[in-house]
Amino acid sequence: MYKVDLNSDLGESFGAYTIGLDNEVIAHVSSVNVACGYHAGDPLVMEKTVAAAKAAGVAVGAHPGFPDLMGFGRRNMVVSPKEVKAYVKYQLGALMAFAAAEGIRLQHCKPHGALYNMAGKDMDLALAIAEAIAEVDKNIILLGLANSKMIDAGKQLGLRVANEVFADRAYQADGSLVPRKLPGAVIHDKDEAIARTVRMVTEGKVTAITGEEVEIAAHSICVHGDNPSAVEFVKNIRTQLTARGVEIAPIREIV
Repeated sequence: MYKVDLNSDLGESFGAYTIGLDNEVIAHVSSVNVACGYHAGDPLVMEKTVAAAKAAGVAVGAHPGFPDLMGFGRRNMVVSPKEVKAYVKYQLGALMAFAAAEGIRLQHCKPHGALYNMAGKDMDLALAIAEAIAEVDKNIILLGLANSKMIDAGKQLGLRVANEVFADRAYQADGSLVPRKLPGAVIHDKDEAIARTVRMVTEGKVTAITGEEVEIAAHSICVHGDNPSAVEFVKNIRTQLTARGVEIAPIREIV
């Protein structure tokens, strides 16, 4: 029996601005990554999202990003590992307060956006993130891009790590994601995306955009649900995986 987690980024609304279709998505995933106020989210949104996840029986993780609300955390920043470590601790602490108030614990931590991409290739930044988690709560699982420096850093510090794959993104031969600015980076054909995802889960392989076969471990699949068609995709991918004998389960039951 194959087992995989479906995760989605939630709690990205801010003040008067509503972003994402959280209520629709939460019914179809097994884990959620909650924005912690730096790149998106605010205290009221964090509180509401954690409560909704608890009510839905979905595991909660922190989604810390760069302090870049205007850029939605997607712009690279020149920061030291010491700063990154403090940023992650700060955001973990904020979300842990809301989780404690709901009587639950954080399952995982998945960095967001530019921080995620930079730490995937920079061991010093990856270690800063892993150290922050280890010093706050060694039971929190580090969720990072499969085969990336974040996975190596988590293992080095004795954390449980989970390899994340993307249903709708193309891969390069080294296992990294094709940058969004390049043609073919995002897979729009839902049937192709689902077929690739099933293969990553059941065979541990994905075909790179240049044709090479890449070995990949898939513990958790990131699915985006920020528009109606994306929500439909989340539902479809869960249905297709289940039909092929793949059990959907939170990360803590997999790693």
